[in-house]
Amino acid sequence: MSEKKITIRLETKDDYRNVENLTRESFWNVYRPGCMEHYVLHCYRDDPAFVPELAFVMELDGELIGQVIYVRSEIDCDDGRKLPIMTFGPICIAPAYKRQGYGKQLLDYSMEKAGEMGAGALAITGNILFYGKSGFVPAKTKGVRYADDPEADYFLIRELTPGFLDGVSGTYKDPEGYFVCEKDPEAFAQYEAAFPPKQKLKLPGQLF
Repeated sequence: MSEKKITIRLETKDDYRNVENLTRESFWNVYRPGCMEHYVLHCYRDDPAFVPELAFVMELDGELIGQVIYVRSEIDCDDGRKLPIMTFGPICIAPAYKRQGYGKQLLDYSMEKAGEMGAGALAITGNILFYGKSGFVPAKTKGVRYADDPEADYFLIRELTPGFLDGVSGTYKDPEGYFVCEKDPEAFAQYEAAFPPKQKLKLPGQLF
């Protein structure tokens, strides 16, 4: 049996709807009943913080199975500086292909490209058991606090440039683009109505 071919490439406009549907399928009922990540992705493409050079899709034998986007963010340093970094997400893998290593492969490839673009560090809220495999550590160990929860163990950071965070002490806030659904719930509802109906379920382990 021949090995399946994995392709990671930049997203094109022709991919937009399929990528948003993939994101919806991947996140549905995971963190909350239903999900919002596909609308965040949809809106981010028009956001000045969006980095189109780091919007990647993953294909397996031509089938779309994964996506990731990056956005510019910053650390508000205690000395008054604003230190530019990046964050990423939504990042997802199609439900049928989760927990098979594809997510880490997509993340590691995209992080390498972010480093080539000059990103000194990446911040993310997530599970250390997954992101730790790609070099992330709790941000508080690097002097960076999460504005919403300064002692958060789930707020993670990784230097792409060694020493980039040396001597840094500051606070990180999530970019505004991640709150688009809360800011205009009516627009989100209209957008969501264009997708096939899916049942929203309250499940154990959801965050919201």
